[in-house]
Amino acid sequence: MSTSVESQQARMIDELRVFIKKVLSEPTIAVKSMEIARKYRNEPNANEIIAREISANTTIRIPESWSKADHMFLDIIHEVLDDEEALY
Repeated sequence: MSTSVESQQARMIDELRVFIKKVLSEPTIAVKSMEIARKYRNEPNANEIIAREISANTTIRIPESWSKADHMFLDIIHEVLDDEEALY
């Protein structure tokens, strides 16, 4: 594996570690993030709106230029919403 790929993976892991620590220390982050995602899920440019609202309303900061970890977080939110929808 190249050093560049290893460096990218290490950076993504570090970002995810910080994120997981925030979620575990502030349980309202997950609840608030999902509420925001449900509200804007079907809007045009939903991911951009969801990211902006999560950044504005929680301690999670998703910059305008998304990292792989940011993309993964938004993808997981949509997977959870799909799972919720499948239950009903």
